[in-house]
Amino acid sequence: MQLLTVDDLGQAREKIKERFGSHLLRCEKIPAADSLGRVLGEGVDARNNVPHFRRSTVDGYAVRAKDIQGASESIPALLTCIEEVVMGAEAQCTLTLGTCAYVPTGGMLPEGADAMVMVEYSEVFSGDEIAIYTSVAAGDGVVQIGEDFGEGERGLHRGTRIRAQEIGVMAALGIQEVSVYTTLKVAIISTGDELIPGNAPLEPGKIRDVNTSALAALAQEMGMAVVSQVLVPDVWESIEAAIAAAMAQADLVLISGGSSKGKKDMTEAIIDTVASEGVFTHGLALKPGKPTILGWDAPTATLFLGLPGHPVAAMMVFRLLMEWLEGEMYGQQPVVPITAKIATNVAGAPGRTTSVLVALRQEDGGCLAIPILGKSGLISILSRAYGYVLLDKNLEGVQAGDTVTVWPV
Repeated sequence: MQLLTVDDLGQAREKIKERFGSHLLRCEKIPAADSLGRVLGEGVDARNNVPHFRRSTVDGYAVRAKDIQGASESIPALLTCIEEVVMGAEAQCTLTLGTCAYVPTGGMLPEGADAMVMVEYSEVFSGDEIAIYTSVAAGDGVVQIGEDFGEGERGLHRGTRIRAQEIGVMAALGIQEVSVYTTLKVAIISTGDELIPGNAPLEPGKIRDVNTSALAALAQEMGMAVVSQVLVPDVWESIEAAIAAAMAQADLVLISGGSSKGKKDMTEAIIDTVASEGVFTHGLALKPGKPTILGWDAPTATLFLGLPGHPVAAMMVFRLLMEWLEGEMYGQQPVVPITAKIATNVAGAPGRTTSVLVALRQEDGGCLAIPILGKSGLISILSRAYGYVLLDKNLEGVQAGDTVTVWPV
C-alpha cells in the first residue's frame, strides 16, 4: 500500500512561493480606464492637490464666519452679496466686512470667505441685501485645498485590487495609465472516466463535471485568466497531451482528479515525465485535501497544481494555496475575518489542518458559526457556506460556544 508523504499547509505555501512567487510580480502598463479588477504593481501618487481650490459642499452663501456670529432667526445678520459665482469658473471677488457671495454646490469660494451658509438659512431682502439666520464656524460647508489628496500624497498603494472606486480616484488624480501585475493564465484539466460534460445525458456510473466550471469561476474571481478547459478520460496519453498543451499557454495548470495513489491516479507520474523538476509535493496535511500534488517546470515557469477530484476539496485547496500566494506577493491586506461562536462540537484531525465550512447566523448580538456537515464530494455544502474555519493541526477540536475565526469564501 502506497502512502502519501505530506507537507503541512505552511510548508506547501513556501515551496510554491519559492518557485512561482516572482512570476506574479511581472508588470505591464495599461490605460487606467481598462484596469478594473487588476492589481496595482506600483503606487499611484497625487500630482496636484485635490481639490486644487476651496469648494463648497452646499448651495448657499460664502461668508466670513466672524461676520455672522450670533445670527439667528430673531436677529439675522445682514450682508451684501457682491458676486454670484458661476459653476466651473473662478471666483472673482474678495470678501470684506459685511459682504458675501452666492456659490453653488461644488463651486469655488472667493478670497476672504472661510465658510458656507446653506441657502435654506438665508433670505433675499432687496437687491443685493441678504439676511442670514444662523451662525457657522470657519470651515463649515467647505472642502479645503488638498483635503481629498495633497500634492505628492500616495493615493493608491501597490497591491490594491482596482474596483470602481479606485477608477474614480485615478480619474480625480488625472492618472491615464497605470502599472498593474500581469494576469496569471490558468489552464484547467479535469480527469476521470466517470465525467461527462454538463449538457450530456446522464448514464449509470457517470456524473456531470463540476470542477472545471467551479475552478474556472474561482480563478476568475481571483483575477486570473482561464485560457483553456479540458475534460479527459483516465488515459495516460490523453492526460499527457492535455498537460503538454496547457504548458504551452498557461502559467498555472490545474489538474483535477488522479491525484491520489489508486490504480488510475496518474497525475504524479505524468508531471514527473513532462516537467523539469516534476512533483515537489504529494500530499497536504489538510482535511479535506490530502491528495494534493504540486509540480514545477523551470524552462516554462509553469506551476502544476494537482487537486482532489471532490469539488469541496479541490476548491478549498486552490483557495488556500493561491489566494494566500497572491496576498503574499502583492502585499495585499488579508480579507478581514469574522469572529463567531461555533454552534456545535467539531473534531479536528490530529496532524492535519482541518477546514470546516460554516454558515453564519446573528444571535444574541453576535455571530454563530454553524458547521455544514457533508462529504467532500457534495457540491451543495459549498453553496450553503458563508466561509470556513481552519482548525490547527495540533488542535483536537473545538467545543460548542468556543470563539472561532471565520474566513469568507
